[in-house]
Amino acid sequence: MPSIPPLSRRLFLRGTAASLAMPFLARLAPAQSRQRPPMAVPGQYSGEMRDGARHFDLKIADGETRFFDGVMTRTRGINGSYLGPVLALRADEDVVMNVKNALSEKTTLHWHGLNIPATADGGPHQIIPAGTTWSPAFKIREKAATMWFHSHLLGKTAEQVWQGIAGMMIIEDDQSDALALPRRYGVDDFALALQDRRFTRAGQMPYAPTRPDRMQGLTGNVPLVNGTVAPYLDVTTGLVRLRILNASNGSIYQLGFDDGRAFQMIASDGGLLAAPVEMTSILLAPAERAEIVVPMAASEATMLRAVLRGGMMGGGMMGGRGGGRAPSFDFLELRGAVRLTPSPAVPATLAAPDILPALQGLPTRRFELEMAMGPAMMLFGGGFRINGRAMKMSRINETVPMGQPEIWEITNTSPMAHPFHIHDTQFHILDRNGATPHPSEAGRKDTVLVNPRERVRILVRFDHYSDPKRPYMYHCHILEHEDGGMMGQFTVT
Repeated sequence: MPSIPPLSRRLFLRGTAASLAMPFLARLAPAQSRQRPPMAVPGQYSGEMRDGARHFDLKIADGETRFFDGVMTRTRGINGSYLGPVLALRADEDVVMNVKNALSEKTTLHWHGLNIPATADGGPHQIIPAGTTWSPAFKIREKAATMWFHSHLLGKTAEQVWQGIAGMMIIEDDQSDALALPRRYGVDDFALALQDRRFTRAGQMPYAPTRPDRMQGLTGNVPLVNGTVAPYLDVTTGLVRLRILNASNGSIYQLGFDDGRAFQMIASDGGLLAAPVEMTSILLAPAERAEIVVPMAASEATMLRAVLRGGMMGGGMMGGRGGGRAPSFDFLELRGAVRLTPSPAVPATLAAPDILPALQGLPTRRFELEMAMGPAMMLFGGGFRINGRAMKMSRINETVPMGQPEIWEITNTSPMAHPFHIHDTQFHILDRNGATPHPSEAGRKDTVLVNPRERVRILVRFDHYSDPKRPYMYHCHILEHEDGGMMGQFTVT
């Protein structure tokens, strides 16, 4: 383990659990600072074809993970001790997910980003009791994309994701097969689940948020990539594709490389962009994904670095508005081999742009993201609401007609940025405070970061599935905010 960069003393001192981490890290870091560990590459799991459908057998269980030499940390995982495999999916295939809950408590598993029946969604209504198996069946209707799955248990999503109940999915299709992009998994194409965690001096990472943590979202000072502490990755090709997921509870990352090198973004939450977008940094809120292609030269090294954005001072698309130096740390060092296999150039065209309907005359739904301030904030860590109401399982907040395009207008009246996620759809961002979004946001999205005092309009449509009784969810994806009430329910009819 390298010496931990200063994500900052402020974050450590937010609570007792955090402050206990400093002596632990100070004791371990000197012995391990001479080298970084290699990045764990999650196994790619393709399931098994049976009776015309691809079956995936997934087991959620307690485990122990070695994050630091000589220390075993209690964790939870899916088909492993921490996090899960990368599920290899194919567009238009039928799948069956056999999810066994081997925990001593109930859980759920939500297929984030997929357009699927409400009964298969894996939200708070699809509980998997301890010792039972849930087997939802559905068709993969998305195009090529990087998705993920995670616990979505009411009031305990943040805790269970913190413990490790999450994993990634890669969908391919005929169009992606034909593109000259890096696509050899584990060779020039890698899935990266970025997280930050806190550890006690005993080497454990209990979920123990303080009131400020519940208000701002729980953050840590130890950077993890696929469950590896601050690792390196050997790169053997001229271009390397990184499928990046912000799998943290509450951190908003401004990501870039320490040498300022440019990279090409080729995909967002819901799949390929129409054309690559050259960038030197990218902002990813919890649950957002971005696929980037990074150029490498022989024998060189570069560091994927995160600067934390957001918090109570806000956080614009290009960074926070607060004073002082933003906390940062190094996630992943890319190391070029002595000789690199040449890679073809990224194609100038990646996908046909989606044809959007005319906006004039479309119905508009309005959502206001709110946090209680003053004494309520201090006592309860923030009273989180959408349109003045906290999440209630017995209340359906919205009823949406299937197949009808709508404009959803999301206004953030709170002092924090909130990533707003909608189940069962991939939407398009129309504008931010009336301004055209950045080209990196021109593709399909299922999560959008809404900054303080900002109004974002998105184009939404729910196809294929209707159910007047079983709802989907919309919510803030800062998990402490979701658990704290910033979530609502809608049915598609």
